[in-house]
Amino acid sequence: MSEYWPVTDVLAYLAGSWHVERSVRDLASGARGSFSGVTVFEPLDDEKGLLHHESGTFVWQDVARPAERTLRFLADGDGAGRADVRFADGRPFHDLDLTSGHHVTDHPCAADLYRGEFTVQDADHWRTVWRVGGPAKDLLLTTDYTRDSEQGPGRDSEQKPRHDSEQGPGQGSEPR
Repeated sequence: MSEYWPVTDVLAYLAGSWHVERSVRDLASGARGSFSGVTVFEPLDDEKGLLHHESGTFVWQDVARPAERTLRFLADGDGAGRADVRFADGRPFHDLDLTSGHHVTDHPCAADLYRGEFTVQDADHWRTVWRVGGPAKDLLLTTDYTRDSEQGPGRDSEQKPRHDSEQGPGQGSEPR
């Protein structure tokens, strides 16, 4: 039994600054990495949506380097709890529906398949788990987001958690 936090307005929930901690495991080799940084969701100027900019330090095999990525979270016409996620250049990445607080999506990338699971834990915490499989990749990327403590809780903070028993990235300097 898992606890999910339903989100009625995904853009309102995500807006603002989030601390990010990511673990990266190469399941084939056993190699491990990590990312620590911040993700900021800011309004887009030209359309209804948010610009997602992530920046921080990625450590892979004891080598630290700066890393960043940019995505676009666009309002989905099917409802405020949904978004269309695109790469910075406008290419489609994946759909996102947080109305139940939990969402699973796929992104085919050449011969690889990225399967993402999104879980909203409460007004200030959410998680993504991406499993990447293909001929040359066998990765598990787990990312925990914590709302910047200087911000207030998300607009959906008045909602009660929902219990479900469902089962269950793309760009930047991380392994793909």
